[in-house]
Amino acid sequence: MKYVFLSLFFAIQIYVLFLTYYYNIISLFGLKKVRESEDYPPEKVFAIGVAAHNEEKVIGQIIDNLKELDYPKSLYDIFVICDNCDDDTTKIAKSKEVIALERHDSEKRGKGYALKWFFDLLFKMEKQYDAVVIFDADNIVSKNFLLKMNNNLIEGKKVIQGYLDSKNPDDSWVTLSNALAYWITNRVFQLARKRLGLNAALGGTGFCVATDVLKKFGWNAMSLTEDLEFTMICTLNDIDVVWEHNATIYDEKPRTMKASFAQRVRWLQGHWDCCFRYSGRLLKKAFLKGKFACFDAFIYLIQPSKMILDAFSFTMIIAKLFFPQVPIIKLILPDFYWFIALFFRYVIPISVLISEKVPLKRMFAVVFYPLYGITWVPISIIGLIKKDQKVWNHTLHDAVLEKENYDSIINKKRD
Repeated sequence: MKYVFLSLFFAIQIYVLFLTYYYNIISLFGLKKVRESEDYPPEKVFAIGVAAHNEEKVIGQIIDNLKELDYPKSLYDIFVICDNCDDDTTKIAKSKEVIALERHDSEKRGKGYALKWFFDLLFKMEKQYDAVVIFDADNIVSKNFLLKMNNNLIEGKKVIQGYLDSKNPDDSWVTLSNALAYWITNRVFQLARKRLGLNAALGGTGFCVATDVLKKFGWNAMSLTEDLEFTMICTLNDIDVVWEHNATIYDEKPRTMKASFAQRVRWLQGHWDCCFRYSGRLLKKAFLKGKFACFDAFIYLIQPSKMILDAFSFTMIIAKLFFPQVPIIKLILPDFYWFIALFFRYVIPISVLISEKVPLKRMFAVVFYPLYGITWVPISIIGLIKKDQKVWNHTLHDAVLEKENYDSIINKKRD
């Protein structure tokens, strides 16, 4: 049993160290300063879809926000997808003089089904659009958003993800931890992959898809993480998913750990579901066709397993410090390699926060951020256990920004 455990523990260490160093090396490409390119004249025509399920408290603000975008009003239309709403979401949308589309389907519930329904309706309309942009009802969007999407489309990009930020970072330690995760991931994952020619990951909101892609491949992403699933579909079909660092979406996040835990369990259910369904195809194409983007996408899909095994390895390392005489706790590589990995885990995020000009009072959140990180371990395990459950759980949104805060973020520009 001793040798069986040691063999298993060695295998886990190799797995964790490979993924750790893989992510650390790639993350370095996200640290360089971002330059904003000059905008092309507005040309592309957009359909903006706002996914809404019982969002009467926040729907008005995003509609007003979208009407203020720095883009010719004749070149975009706003559609509110009122999905199984039984509150005043539809009424408010109509009063704002945008197109409110009502969908009622008690069986096919969830954002993936709502988007497919919306796209099917859109393509039957007389007016044709170059691209579709999707937001959630709780979002706020930077004024330059469509200009940046227009730039990418003119340059031949087909699927674009905007910069994901937090609408309410200072509401609680949970929302601030979530915001830190956004700010760090945007650079070490998303921006780094853009610079390496790898695919970004769609974030569920603030993304743009050319209509010819949707018409060719359809929208068949029906998992609990339809954004992740569509990313994998694009990757398998050699469609680049690009990151736009200078177009920002501010997303509302749960204030309590209970609500955040439930939301992230749903994310991990969908993530594990996609992992089991797409990993084989990604690996096959990666090795048979030499597509490194497919290999990188596979690495992203198995990320939850790293969280779990990371926790196990860290526990064993701590045990080794206190019980060095225990023979079954042996590290396959010297402590030096683990300390480097741990060093990168803190130095890179802090460097990112400085690059993103995060206020010092928010940066202090790195002290309790590890506590938030630890919660991903049980979430990953629960998500794995419940991966076959497809029940959509709605997250309540009610954060409406005061005018001062609203004006400051929609006019904010990234350096």
